[in-house]
Amino acid sequence: MNKLLFTTFIILFAIGAGAQQKVIQLYNGAAPGSENWAYNEKEVNTPYSIVYNVSHPTLTAYLPDPAIATGTAVIVCPGGGFYILGMKDEGVEVARWLNKKGVAAFILKYRLAQSLTDNPGQELTENMKKSDFVDKIKAIIPFSVADGKEAIKYVRAHAADYGVSTNKVGIIGFSAGGTVAASSAFNYTADNRPDFVAPIYAYMPPALQGSIAGDAPPMFICAATNDELGLASHSADLYSKWLASKHVAELHIYEKGGHGFGLRKQNIPTDTWIDRFGDWLDLQGLLKPKVAPKPQPQDWPGIGRYADQNGKTPPPANGENRVIYMGDSITDFWINNDSTFFKSNSYINRGISGQTTGQMLVRFREDVINLQPKVVVILAGINDIAQNNGPTKPEDTFGNIVSMAELAKANRIKVVISSILPANRFPWRQSIIPTEKVISLNQMLKAYADKNNVVYLDYYSAMVDNEKGLPANLAKDGVHPTLEGYKMMEPLAQKAIEKAMKER
Repeated sequence: MNKLLFTTFIILFAIGAGAQQKVIQLYNGAAPGSENWAYNEKEVNTPYSIVYNVSHPTLTAYLPDPAIATGTAVIVCPGGGFYILGMKDEGVEVARWLNKKGVAAFILKYRLAQSLTDNPGQELTENMKKSDFVDKIKAIIPFSVADGKEAIKYVRAHAADYGVSTNKVGIIGFSAGGTVAASSAFNYTADNRPDFVAPIYAYMPPALQGSIAGDAPPMFICAATNDELGLASHSADLYSKWLASKHVAELHIYEKGGHGFGLRKQNIPTDTWIDRFGDWLDLQGLLKPKVAPKPQPQDWPGIGRYADQNGKTPPPANGENRVIYMGDSITDFWINNDSTFFKSNSYINRGISGQTTGQMLVRFREDVINLQPKVVVILAGINDIAQNNGPTKPEDTFGNIVSMAELAKANRIKVVISSILPANRFPWRQSIIPTEKVISLNQMLKAYADKNNVVYLDYYSAMVDNEKGLPANLAKDGVHPTLEGYKMMEPLAQKAIEKAMKER
């Protein structure tokens, strides 16, 4: 499917020993086929870091040190019965292991069935005891598999952005994620064909398999004989078929390990399965150091993000009151959480996750001025406070927002300056307490708006709680609004736009 993919700008800054990773929205707006899914992603902070209610699939990029990069990329698909995703032992830890081998990893959050409680792990356990469990997940699996193939297509199409070779894009998956991985080896196209596949204790009955193509990818398969779900036979069957069709395959079935061993340490041979996977990658020539390409200019401001879409946007029709939303992740994710709001009002979204005001200022002409809107709604500044691109003085953040406003006014575009949303913590930068900085910058923005005939859109007062942050129902992580949060913002934004339209 040839479409613009929602991406975010890479955020390269330290968080203790790690760094916030790039998050990529796989689809522009709602994912195809599940447009009416009304639930939104949630996370439970257990030792396994469980994610559930995924309706908007994403990739999270973990990139290796360029000094050891091999050019190989692996899509990582955690498991969880198509109801949850175990993000730690089958996701983040796998990605970090791959990075140490010089491999770029992209953790896939694929679409899941809706969990009806806030204890999704227990809910899954209870559902799996029911006789109709398999029938219920049958409707979900095609969506999950489609996301896996879309992920492969995305990484290959953007290989140059990540230092990846287009012929070294593979996929690994665990349990239900193994279904996603193994399914990518069937019925593929040139764009989404995996270069190698690794289903680990996968659920892959014959009904989910197709015919094996002549160019079927090499496959690494692993499981345990004492798998509680009885899935070892699925791995053996898959290996037998690959062997019979004379394609490259390697099979490891351990005596013990159970189901879902991932990277958990049990002091048994399954603890080393990942090393055998590394040996196999090396045997396939996938761990050889990549020849460093000539340095390419980086698109620091993200001008290329909307280049195609901007080029296809005609000038405003006579009488058209075009409105553009300019911002960071809060704007970027808005259209995925409530695409109807943008579609029904013909609003144009130009948000890029992770961006600071300096980046937005650089791309302001391409993404706003050249599209000739009647009104621009600017929501920016929280990532400056988070120091996404290093320490930034409040006066510089304020100045960048004012510069965008002045550029708009000089081009006869009405301006709505949004307050920064309340925030008292950053999940990715816990050493920074943003509370008072948000308040101070909002005061500066309001004073400028009042003095310069600019509409000030006050989200802060409407959304702040008694701890000067966002309540959990409006933002689970304290920064990015939930659907309920966006629903609170929407009438405020529309009122501000209407006011700006009337300004002279």
